[in-house]
Amino acid sequence: MKRYILAFLSLLMVVGLLLSAACAPAEAPVAPPPEAPPSEAPSELPAPPPELEEPLPSFPITVVDDLGRTVEIEKLPQRVISLSPGNTEILFALGLDDEIVGVTAYCNYPEAAKTKPRVGGYYPPDIEKIVSLEPDLVFADAIHEKAVLPALEDVGLTVVVNAAESIDAVLHDITLMGQIVGKSRRASQLVADLTERIEAITAKTGALTPEQRPRVLYVCWHDPIWTQGSKTFIDDLIGKAGGMNIASDFEKSRIISLEAVVARDPQVIVVSGMGTTGGLIFSSIKNEPRLRGTEAIVKGQIYEIDSDLIDRPGPRIVDALEQVAKFIYPEIFGMPD
Repeated sequence: MKRYILAFLSLLMVVGLLLSAACAPAEAPVAPPPEAPPSEAPSELPAPPPELEEPLPSFPITVVDDLGRTVEIEKLPQRVISLSPGNTEILFALGLDDEIVGVTAYCNYPEAAKTKPRVGGYYPPDIEKIVSLEPDLVFADAIHEKAVLPALEDVGLTVVVNAAESIDAVLHDITLMGQIVGKSRRASQLVADLTERIEAITAKTGALTPEQRPRVLYVCWHDPIWTQGSKTFIDDLIGKAGGMNIASDFEKSRIISLEAVVARDPQVIVVSGMGTTGGLIFSSIKNEPRLRGTEAIVKGQIYEIDSDLIDRPGPRIVDALEQVAKFIYPEIFGMPD
């Protein structure tokens, strides 16, 4: 029995780590989740048009990353490693390719990312492998702050950490990364395009009062249910889509009890696949007997969304925003895919 209890506790630790990808780092690092097959990706982002090519900035430059760290970039990076799928997607969207010399095992978009050398899982990455690739810059994530960041700095690597807590922060990170890798013009155009799409949603939802906003539960794991609270880009996304996150009274990623879900009675449930196959999480939530009386289940307003879209702070987070807006207001934004 003790062996099974320990196994169950280990599983909870693994799930908690993966869920924290969209939040601030946990107090202590835990083991990564098992490798999961990538979900089918939407069409690739277009290559930057020639007119967006730009003169190189003058180096060295000094930037402030999302942890408030001041980082000096001595020269235009030629060998870049990304330690998160969101950072990888941003780099490719900015037009980098040959400069990207390492990514994590979970970096599966765009297709070109799958051809890059792997530096281990999302957490922890393989420090020796990273060093062997001789990067002149590493883009890390908030989850790497406690252990991985010091280890990389100890071996003399330059590291910039992204830790977006809102969609606006994602756009800021795109701008910052564009400045660092010499693609400011491309970043500005990408941010402008994404902002236009965001405003097409918020123009119709921004004036809604709390009473007018449907109650939304976001689920990114089951048994127990994990969700996202305030200070996460998921919470911001739900708000921009016109909903009210029923978990916004607490911060970051956490477990929410079935009793609390029932008491808060979500009108819309959005379920992330979280790398599982066969709609495992979606099926578990939809068929949970204790949730049958919630308005979302009674009215069939429970939806599954591609984890790669909604759980990554990259350009495709706007695809997720558009999808969730359809879940909440199909009469305004059209039926969901």
